[in-house]
Amino acid sequence: MTKEEITRAKKDIDAMSQMQMAHLHRFAPSGHPYFDNTNRDLSDYFQEKFKEKGGMTTAISKAIGW
Repeated sequence: MTKEEITRAKKDIDAMSQMQMAHLHRFAPSGHPYFDNTNRDLSDYFQEKFKEKGGMTTAISKAIGW
């Protein structure tokens, strides 16, 4: 990803709710750029922001299902 794409992705992450992040965390396809460890800057950013918003809770896990 380019620096501009990473900056845009970080803004998108910032705009996501805890529920949206949890859903993406559980159901994102393999290789999704937010979880691709080849781009640690973005994957670490997602994880940090998700934790700040409360991360995966039991209630959210039940709400989004499997």
